[in-house]
Amino acid sequence: MSANQVLVTLDLTDLALSTGAIGIAIGLSAWQSLGLEGRLALAAARTLVQLLVVGTVLQVVFAWGSPLALLAVLAFMTTVAAIAAKSRIAKRSGSLLPLVWLAIFAGGAVAVVYANAIVLRRPDLWLNPQYIIPLAGICIGNATNSAAIAGDRFTRLLAANRLQIETHLCLGATPELAVAAYRRESIRAGMLSITNSMMVVGLVTLPGVVTGQILSGVDPLVASAYQILIMFSLALADTIAVSILTAGLWRRYFNSAMQFESP
Repeated sequence: MSANQVLVTLDLTDLALSTGAIGIAIGLSAWQSLGLEGRLALAAARTLVQLLVVGTVLQVVFAWGSPLALLAVLAFMTTVAAIAAKSRIAKRSGSLLPLVWLAIFAGGAVAVVYANAIVLRRPDLWLNPQYIIPLAGICIGNATNSAAIAGDRFTRLLAANRLQIETHLCLGATPELAVAAYRRESIRAGMLSITNSMMVVGLVTLPGVVTGQILSGVDPLVASAYQILIMFSLALADTIAVSILTAGLWRRYFNSAMQFESP
C-alpha cells in the first residue's frame, strides 16, 4: 500500500456513530408521516445483529481454517437461501425444498469452481474460507433471488394457462413442449435483475466489491477487474440456478400419465 493509500478501520465508536444515519432516516419518516419508523428500526436492528454475528463466526472460521467448517458454512448458507427462495414460490408441496436447494447450490458451485479453476488458477485457495466464502456467498445470494423470481413466475404462469397447456397436450405436444414458452418467460424474468445490473454497473452504481476494495486501498483498475469477475460469475450462477429450478419444477405438475395437474 502506497503512502497516499490509507486503510481506515472502524472501531466500536465509529460503529455506534454510524447508527446516526438510520436514526436520521427514521426521523425523516416520522416527519413525513410515512409510517416506516418501526420497519426501519427492526431492519436496522436485524442488520446490526446479523452482520456482527456473521463477522464473529467468519473470524473464527478464518482463523480455524478447517475444511469441515468451510463446508458447514456453505451448507448453512445454501439451506437458508433455499428456504427463503421456496417461501416466495407458489408452492404445491413441501417436497420443493430439495429442488430449490440443488438449483441454488449448483449455480453457486459452478460459478465458484469456474472462477477459481479457470480465472484465478489458485489451487491453494480451494479450501481458503477467506476467498471461497465471500465469492460463494454473493453467488448464492444472487441465485436465490433469481430462482425465487423465476420459480414464482413459472408456477403462476402454469396456473393461469392450464387450458392452453392441456390443448397443446391434446394436440400431441409433450409436457416439456407444452410449458416451454412459460419456462422461457420465467427464466428471462429471473435473469432480469442481473442483466439490468450489468447494463449500468460502473455508470450508475459502484458495486460493493469495487467500493470495498477501493476503500481498503486497492488500485481502482484491480478492483474493477475483480468486479467484472464477480458480475460474470453472478450471471453464470443465476442462469444455472433458474434453468435447473424450472426444469425440475415443471415435472412436478404432470402425473405418471403425463397429465397436467394445475398448481
